[in-house]
Amino acid sequence: MMERILLGVFFLSECLILSTSVLRQFYFVNQSLNWTEAQTYCRQKYTDLVTIRNSEETNQLMNTLSSAGHSSEVWIGLFSEIDWRWSDGFTGSGAEYRNWRSESNEPNFISGKDLCVITSISGLWFDVKCSEKRQFICYKGTQLDPNFVYVSQSMNWPSAQRFCRENFVDLASVRNETENQSILKSWSSGHFPWLGLYRDPNVYWSDGSSFLFSNWYNGKIPLGSMRIVCGVTSIQLSGSWKLLSCETRLPFVCYKLPVKKQVVKLRLKTEDSVDLNDPVLKENILKKLQDRLKEDEVSGITLKWRGQLDGEVFRKEKLKEP
Repeated sequence: MMERILLGVFFLSECLILSTSVLRQFYFVNQSLNWTEAQTYCRQKYTDLVTIRNSEETNQLMNTLSSAGHSSEVWIGLFSEIDWRWSDGFTGSGAEYRNWRSESNEPNFISGKDLCVITSISGLWFDVKCSEKRQFICYKGTQLDPNFVYVSQSMNWPSAQRFCRENFVDLASVRNETENQSILKSWSSGHFPWLGLYRDPNVYWSDGSSFLFSNWYNGKIPLGSMRIVCGVTSIQLSGSWKLLSCETRLPFVCYKLPVKKQVVKLRLKTEDSVDLNDPVLKENILKKLQDRLKEDEVSGITLKWRGQLDGEVFRKEKLKEP
């Protein structure tokens, strides 16, 4: 019976989507706080740290900063969790070994796309785009006693991973300097082959919005050994995004959703035995609707029933006589 009721109720969600077209209001806050403090401030005073969902909101943010006379960096609601992992899933002793090239601030996340790792003939590592075609290093044997194999075919990182898994064990994991030096003996200079180290983007918005639109700064974004980094933008960056230590103290921009109430009348056809005013049933209907809105990536809407004078929400209609 519940399923039959909800077929009619889904009509309500389609009507409510219309109310999300209201323009968000942006507020520049000229206080220097770290990212977490700025997030708390925005949630207490407004809705949250600002989320940028498209180019129009980028322009709106730039206008907000321009009106405030502020051109340097500000916090936005963007943050990223940096979790480097090995292709073979190794997490034992030595899994945290890294040999980044410090002179170029590796890993440096250029254009927000450097998610896979290569090595050089000097044994120093770089993060680059996973789509690049490069030679690579597999291993055979076991995780604790690997025998490294250099493959001279050029493939992107996912294809190299698949090749290693089909023909050997996996892309190479490197647990210490001894293994790093052992890899260097397997090829000549002039190539920068893939290792098994990679990470997922893991980019999020403070308010839980889906990460669909991106506007990364087209340059180096040094990440070093940081595990959590937070997003900034500025007029100087033309609205593009960089990542900094979340402990940096900066001004920030909040947003607020204008309150707009919309009453939608709903007619449902049910069996006589179903009491739509039952509190549990009403709560279940609201939950189903809220879940549907979330699936459709609609945010900023709070659903509640509007009671009549007697406190009831639904009334039975009298059947019209034929």
